[in-house]
Amino acid sequence: MGLTVTELKAIVASMGMPAFTARQVASWLYEKHVGSISEMTNISKANREQLEAEYEVGAMPPIECQRSKDGTIKYLFPVETTGNSGDSGDSGYAWKFVETVFIPDGERATLCVSCQVGCKMNCLFCQTGKQGWHGNLTTADILNQIYALPEANRLTNIVFMGQGEPLDNIDAVLRATEVLTADWGYAWSPKRITVSSVGIKGKLKRFLDESDCHIAISMHSPLHEQRLQLMPAEKAMPLTETIALLKHYDFTHQRRCSFEYICFGGLNDSPVYAREMVKLLEGLECRVNLIRFHEIPGVSLPSSDEQRMESLRDYLTHHGITTTIRASRGQDILAACGLLSTAKQNESSR
Repeated sequence: MGLTVTELKAIVASMGMPAFTARQVASWLYEKHVGSISEMTNISKANREQLEAEYEVGAMPPIECQRSKDGTIKYLFPVETTGNSGDSGDSGYAWKFVETVFIPDGERATLCVSCQVGCKMNCLFCQTGKQGWHGNLTTADILNQIYALPEANRLTNIVFMGQGEPLDNIDAVLRATEVLTADWGYAWSPKRITVSSVGIKGKLKRFLDESDCHIAISMHSPLHEQRLQLMPAEKAMPLTETIALLKHYDFTHQRRCSFEYICFGGLNDSPVYAREMVKLLEGLECRVNLIRFHEIPGVSLPSSDEQRMESLRDYLTHHGITTTIRASRGQDILAACGLLSTAKQNESSR
């Protein structure tokens, strides 16, 4: 799992198998989601045995799940992290854990996927960042959250908004989105996939150039000094630079650009912030998602109330920026935005 069709072709060629075997393997993996090579029945028995001697599918089921009263399900997956930004290197591997959230909503079913154990960004309001960074997920472990999900056949959308900063693990994330969208892979439309980021210098441009998936930028404040206090990543790539870069790309047709905005009561939810957002986003085709803050231990930030969030939404919408208030899901099982953690990893290391 996680290999591209080009890499599969190299493997089957090295074993003396016909080139078309690579497409057969890819089909069994990404279309049929088999659990073992022995199930790939249109490949000869001899070739299956040869493949099994050196390879395995690599799928691993979740080891725990929690169910919310609103239907949201949080799964715990074991993962084999790397210490680098891709899938190879000499840094070694270690078993850790990540949380993945399945969110059913009528005919829509979204999976919130993790790409790192912990996070380096250390945003003030996020539980994941409070527990530090413990490694990047491999492409296989990113895809396994989809592959081994019990509800995989119900999925309509995937968001890279779980644990970690996707663009801090850009090689693995780009490879995962390639598998998800390629005709030899899952063959999904890029419009079904959204990748979230705080904005990473160089890597955001690379993502925009190499992927057609939607992009969601974590804003949380339109003011430099305040955003810097909330999000240390503002220092390396200020929001103004991020928006200037985004304005070089077309978001009027297939790809969508959105901004995530957590509302803190009395801090960033007054009309002055709405006016600053309108000025910043002028000329950029985008939308804004307002998110209620969910309290985390040791952080005294207040949560905004419904009335202030609605006023913010109405002002932005009136000024031409499509704005929605995102419904909180899975808060009772700590599955809502900003609440995913590496608690299981901390538990296992004691």
